Amino acid sequence: MSMIRVLLADDQRLVRAAFAMLVESAPDMEVVGQAGTGREAVELAGSARADLVVMDIRMPDTDGIEATRLIAADDDLAGVKVLVLTTYDTDDHVVEALRAGASGFLVKDTRPAELLTAIRTVAAGDSLLSPGPTARLIARVLGARSGIPQMMTAGGPECLSVRERQVLALVARGLTNTEIAESLGLSPLTAKTHVSRIMGKLQARDRAQLVIIAYESGLVTPRDDRMSAADAADG
Repeated sequence: MSMIRVLLADDQRLVRAAFAMLVESAPDMEVVGQAGTGREAVELAGSARADLVVMDIRMPDTDGIEATRLIAADDDLAGVKVLVLTTYDTDDHVVEALRAGASGFLVKDTRPAELLTAIRTVAAGDSLLSPGPTARLIARVLGARSGIPQMMTAGGPECLSVRERQVLALVARGLTNTEIAESLGLSPLTAKTHVSRIMGKLQARDRAQLVIIAYESGLVTPRDDRMSAADAADG
């Protein structure tokens, strides 16, 4: 069995200890390090050869957002995933963390079993957790703020084909590959291929960044969330 090497980053010792006990209880995971600051998390991500960092947003020294950005920008840490923890799922900082390179987020009062599932999901490369809530959060934050810097990509949605723009819009609304396939009359494999190509064209690390790009570019707006998947496919 391949073990998932987990690094825990939180400024509260008791929280780290509780998470460590939970992670070590899983037969397919091991805790390879604990960090009390963002700077320590960045250093340990490499030296401890972590597969995934469970990262608290609010930490001293270097916060979780900047730590995530540093990990995402380091070619030597290209395979390291970041799962952000936040106190509230309405925290505006979550969007900044996802923009910085985090692969998903969970609230701290998540049930223990859900945290373990989330770690497995992110480690496997299925980057966006709870896509519906994540999409709604991003829509709310980006809809309420103006003048924020956009993610730098090789090109916006205009570089995509019509079908790829349809797929991206559905990704932004929180649909899985299977749901996208059903909405557009495609096979799941074809939908997955479209998503992979879109990520390549937009130089996005994962689905979380695709959601942000779709909203920031105006391809999808908060108002569009009231549309059904079928409406999106027709449009």
